[in-house]
Amino acid sequence: MANTNRRLLIVDDDKDIRELLVYDIKSSGYMVDSANDGEEGLKKAVQNNYDLILLDVMMPKMNGYDVCKNIRLVKPKVPILMLTAKGAIDDKTEGFNVGADDYLVKPFDIQEVLLRIRALLRRNDESDIQNPKEVLRAGDIEILPDSLEAVVLDKKVKLTPTEFEILYCLLQHLNKAVTLATLLDEVWGYDSNEDVRMVRVHMGGLRQKIETDTRKPKYLHTVTNVGYKLTPFGVLEE
Repeated sequence: MANTNRRLLIVDDDKDIRELLVYDIKSSGYMVDSANDGEEGLKKAVQNNYDLILLDVMMPKMNGYDVCKNIRLVKPKVPILMLTAKGAIDDKTEGFNVGADDYLVKPFDIQEVLLRIRALLRRNDESDIQNPKEVLRAGDIEILPDSLEAVVLDKKVKLTPTEFEILYCLLQHLNKAVTLATLLDEVWGYDSNEDVRMVRVHMGGLRQKIETDTRKPKYLHTVTNVGYKLTPFGVLEE
């Protein structure tokens, strides 16, 4: 699908960065709207339909975490890419926990931004086409594609779009080790060693939601030096 059909929203209070992003992303063929603070960004995100939102964290009136959390209440599936100077692991964890799909730390290369945009848009397209509308079941676990929810032993939990895609990917490889590279490729659409920590952060959030004891997981197991494995019948690893 041509970029000209895609409408993006950039929310950043830094005028120079915002204008640079608008110029470069428009030059790549996308339609672009922008907002210079959190409140304006949230209002535009809720009132309009966007294919992707680029969101700063430290902004006046409302920070990016709160904006992201509120967007997710009404637009659960729109891809959100956070662009921020806050690069600590705790900051990334907070961003992912409120529903961000991807995270780039300033200063960034515009080509990397464009790569992430293309990957998130492609993932969203493939998700719409490939995810079946019926409930998917495997052992103790059910996932509901339309509502981005999982049901584990009759307990329903809300997933972020990325958590859903990770769980969906693991369900396609039941009881088999899935490498970090495979998760990055199938969920994010690219393979970068720099983003291995991002997978681990999302997996930690997913475990918090579906495991009763994250120290002794029944379903989501780490395979040392490889990746992760899903055992949907709750088989404990030895």
